[in-house]
Amino acid sequence: MRDPDLMLNYLEVLLKHSNFTKAASELYISQPYLTQLIKQIEKELGAPIINRHHLPFSLTEAGQIYYQYLENLSAEHQRLALQLARYTNDSTEIIRVAVLESLGTFLLPAILSNFLKTHPAVRIQVVEGFPHQSEERILNDQADLYMGQTPETLNYGIPPYINGGENYYVIIPATSKFYQPGRCILDPSTYNLDDLLQEPFVLSSAESEIRHQVNSLFQNRKLVSKVVMVSNSVITVANLAIQGVGLTISAASILKRIKETPINLYPLDPALIQIRYFIGSKKDRPLSNAMRDLIAAFQSANLQMKIH
Repeated sequence: MRDPDLMLNYLEVLLKHSNFTKAASELYISQPYLTQLIKQIEKELGAPIINRHHLPFSLTEAGQIYYQYLENLSAEHQRLALQLARYTNDSTEIIRVAVLESLGTFLLPAILSNFLKTHPAVRIQVVEGFPHQSEERILNDQADLYMGQTPETLNYGIPPYINGGENYYVIIPATSKFYQPGRCILDPSTYNLDDLLQEPFVLSSAESEIRHQVNSLFQNRKLVSKVVMVSNSVITVANLAIQGVGLTISAASILKRIKETPINLYPLDPALIQIRYFIGSKKDRPLSNAMRDLIAAFQSANLQMKIH
């Protein structure tokens, strides 16, 4: 079986140079070997994978499928190696952390950098997924710790340690009739919240934690949301709102990753809706010293995200 990482590298260098001789030189292999290797793969697949007839070189449709196959195979190998490392390397402790992708991009960097410096024998395996998937992984011993938000909705079998959080804002794009030029964060008295909530909205998928909270906000105010588009990505949702597809409700950790654009942010009362971060593990599960230290690092980190 060909090494998927090696083949990905070969293809990337060949596409970069659009020349077999130059690519082979960078790869420290012979040009005839590279040429024959590509021809052999194409023979096995029954279709060309490189469009050689136009410069720069490009992947054919079959080549794109093959490239994706190699990426998937590489990812599977990496996951297998991480899982086996728990049993094959006695000197290394693997801690599996379940987390929502959009939340992990903020929480993990804030915690892991200093933790790993003081725990060189520990490796972190990040397992991304929606909240219900993370809870199932913890309860089924497929993950060790779970970092999430909104501990009120957490399964009772996962006691949380809470620290930090952030507030929510309604994103009002420049195309909205509610937009006020020259201002960013509006005073809550500027508008009646119910008026904003009756506008068309772009929202995250039903599986996301933020969507659960947003649905509760509408229900508590006896309003029906006018959803014009849904995305699994909270970043995509925020960008769609900024471009005028509809209003949305987002948080500071998301908004800080969006390109600066003229918008208004209407702050929502924390008593109505807010984020609180937590880390938790399965109830009554024995924790290693490193896991306890990671929980302590979470509790002591500055996780209060704000927009100024």
